[in-house]
Amino acid sequence: MFNNNEAEQKVAEFLLQIKAIKLQPNNPFTWASGWKSPIYCDNRITLSHPTVRTYIRQQLTKLIQEKFGAVSCIAGVATAGIPQGVLVAQELGLPFIYVRSKPKDHGTGSLIEGEPMPGKRVVVIEDLISTGKSSLQAVEALRAADYNVAGLAAIFSYGFDIATENFNAANCPFVTLSNYNALISYAEQNQYITSDNVDILKQWRENPSEWGK
Repeated sequence: MFNNNEAEQKVAEFLLQIKAIKLQPNNPFTWASGWKSPIYCDNRITLSHPTVRTYIRQQLTKLIQEKFGAVSCIAGVATAGIPQGVLVAQELGLPFIYVRSKPKDHGTGSLIEGEPMPGKRVVVIEDLISTGKSSLQAVEALRAADYNVAGLAAIFSYGFDIATENFNAANCPFVTLSNYNALISYAEQNQYITSDNVDILKQWRENPSEWGK
């Protein structure tokens, strides 16, 4: 049985401990989008920590089974969703495919890599959800190839309203192991940040595209 509250807190703890998530309210990061942010998440780091990697694999598997039921294929989103997807597919004993960000410019020009299995009920694996745009591009690619997309599962979400709106518009359910609110709560309780920093982090979440300008 998947325990949502326990997983939220444990994943938040792991991500902070191994510095897969860094919080720097007073020295913001700049994302590829140009947004200024007091938080940076790189879940690839979890792959270097066997205990964390195993926990995430097991919890993603339980989450998928509980939320989506029986599926026949797992699809990873390039690039960070690929290794996480492989681990989940192995745990479930299912075929694995992955979706490129764009078709390769040589050979077959494939956008989806792996044995074609149109009609299969698939869950998409992502490491992180911000706006959801890149994740949903993968979902649409799978649908265009006649896969039945049950939904998407990820390790962490920033909890942006725009992401929820985008997934709803695409009619694609999504679930995550942990999220921004759970992370900030854990970080404050365990002295990763001060109460003043919590206010900054909450302000950023309210209007991330304009924050720090």
